[in-house]
Amino acid sequence: MEPQRSQQDQGLPERKGQKRKLEEEIEEEQREISPAATFGDARQALLHEVAAQVNILNSTFSWNEADRAAVKRATHVLAEFAKNEELVNVIVEGGAVPALVKHLQAPQSGEADRNSKPFEHEVEKGSAFALGLLAVKPEHQQLIVDAGALSLLVDLLKRHKDGSISRAVNSVIRRAADAITNLAHENSSIKTRVRMEGGIPPLVELLEFTDTKVQRAAAGALRTLAFKNDENKKQIVECNALPTLILMLRSEDAAIHYEAVGVIGNLVHSSPNIKKEVLAAGALQPVIGLLSSCCSESQREAALLLGQFAATDSDCKVHIVQRGAVQPLIEMLQSPDLQLREMSAFALGRLAQDSHNQAGIAHNGGLVPLLKLLDSKNGSLQHNAAFALYGLADNEDNMSDFIRVGGVQKLQDGEFIVQATKDCVSKTLKRLEEKIHGRVLNHLLYLMRVAEKAVQRRVALALAHLCSPDDQRTIFIDNNGLELLLGLLGSTNLKQQIDGAVALYKLANKAMALSPVDAAPPSPTPQVYLGEQYVNNATLSDVTFLVEGRRFYAHRICLLASSDAFRAMFDGGYREKDARDIEIPNIRWEVFELMMRFIYTGSIDISLDIAQDLLRAADQYLLEGLKRLCEYTIAQDISLENVASMYELSESFHAISLRHTCILFILEQFDKLNAKPRHSHLIQRIVPEIRNYFAKALTKANPHNLRL
Repeated sequence: MEPQRSQQDQGLPERKGQKRKLEEEIEEEQREISPAATFGDARQALLHEVAAQVNILNSTFSWNEADRAAVKRATHVLAEFAKNEELVNVIVEGGAVPALVKHLQAPQSGEADRNSKPFEHEVEKGSAFALGLLAVKPEHQQLIVDAGALSLLVDLLKRHKDGSISRAVNSVIRRAADAITNLAHENSSIKTRVRMEGGIPPLVELLEFTDTKVQRAAAGALRTLAFKNDENKKQIVECNALPTLILMLRSEDAAIHYEAVGVIGNLVHSSPNIKKEVLAAGALQPVIGLLSSCCSESQREAALLLGQFAATDSDCKVHIVQRGAVQPLIEMLQSPDLQLREMSAFALGRLAQDSHNQAGIAHNGGLVPLLKLLDSKNGSLQHNAAFALYGLADNEDNMSDFIRVGGVQKLQDGEFIVQATKDCVSKTLKRLEEKIHGRVLNHLLYLMRVAEKAVQRRVALALAHLCSPDDQRTIFIDNNGLELLLGLLGSTNLKQQIDGAVALYKLANKAMALSPVDAAPPSPTPQVYLGEQYVNNATLSDVTFLVEGRRFYAHRICLLASSDAFRAMFDGGYREKDARDIEIPNIRWEVFELMMRFIYTGSIDISLDIAQDLLRAADQYLLEGLKRLCEYTIAQDISLENVASMYELSESFHAISLRHTCILFILEQFDKLNAKPRHSHLIQRIVPEIRNYFAKALTKANPHNLRL
């Protein structure tokens, strides 16, 4: 079971939105475009303006100062347009790409030009900037590359090597690196082309450049090139980028260490060997240090990277914890930043799969914030938290804290978005259940006796769901757990009432093999069934019953064996003892006939419309077997609307099986019944019966064989 990868682990974290990054730095550029040109509504006017600028780029390629000024302005105009993504297609359609690519290189220098190179590096910078903005749209990436941009951009990365170091040189290098980043973004073939064009070595060299903005741009390009491209990763490492990247992790410039941790994260992703090299190069401690960075993006990347490190081996998991990662990761769980919470849960989930770390994460306060994250509406965050909790549940030392803070209820009540999370939670509950014995159970029983009331109730609720049937008497009778659950039914808090009812229902199902029909108690005399042929048969009849004016022929021997009521009637001092005709008042013929048929055969089919009248007759004549059959039939009709009247019926005729079925129905449907009138009155009435029911059920020698 793996924690879900978030967008950070699926490719989105490989670069900051390049268009945004380019725009953040645009204040360095000369803005010379009029509002009318930028925001004109007419497509035709825009096409005309683009065509004019492209024409300048195509027709002008010299060191003449006026030409250079015109070309510089044209690149700026197109870049300004390109910042509006809705205009990018129009710019490309207007032929801007080949025109801009042409100006990624300087014109040839003649003798007259050697001492005067107006706007040197400025035009190339403007062209790289504009092409980088156009490359934000994936459909234009290949077009730009096919126009020959890559080799020229790689050459621009080396502009400083001719000995000229200036702000303009720094800017053109940075714009070239940014353009490569956007061209290669999520485009595997272009990533490979950059390597084939020799782009990786100069980018690695630029990590040590004196200008920090150039360092950032180079790291950003390497970050993109390393993502899901094994050959690029290999070459970056072979170019000895790791020592410099690890130094950059310690930079006080947040932008620097953010890009550096991103490069390292993409290098180690799905590359175990590089992961080992990175760790051997000393990356672990500075990455842990970034968890406390003022830059939330660096924190997020560091947490993701630690999660990747933690997948290597158990020793690495332990080292991460020993070096102080747990506390800042737990603090990040409570950040308002969704992605920060997601990545810290991811890292803790990986760390929690090692037994040495599990107790430490819980002891440092990780349980409660992880449980809170289960309420998230983000499926990836929810799953990462669930996976971390799954790890923590594997340690017996965490059991009491897990239950004390309400973890079991949180897992049971959660609304989980993806199936993988549901499966993970189910396995976590199973893990908890397997550990409820021995010292864990003893500690929980101690809490149930001495802790504050809220904790006592949480423990009782959890044990109702998780404990072994063999421990139920100890927990719920000997240690007062039953009273804690019954107390919840009387709470003014509806959630507590429902929790109590659910727990009691679970306890009942676990305590015994439930059956809606109980076997009737044995008759005081051996049962004799004369058979169907003697029902209302005058042959050998020695007693006649008068029911609704009709005669029913019967046989004393059969009646004497059927119940104590008939024995008293025929063997006692009642007047019916010697009577030949006995009048039966208050029973309908159909009911009496069915009752007698049961006495003669031992089995009958009972329809719902006659069941209640037959129950009354069975109770009157002490026919326990018939009562159970009637109760079973009536119980099939219990509903939210009639359960209260059914319970009253069970009390009127001492129908224990029906009463218990009503109780279980009320517990099972507690939340739905809550909306019914007089619900609270019904609960108050049944609490004593629930107490008696469980007291008997849980004290049976073999509760598995108990039947209601």
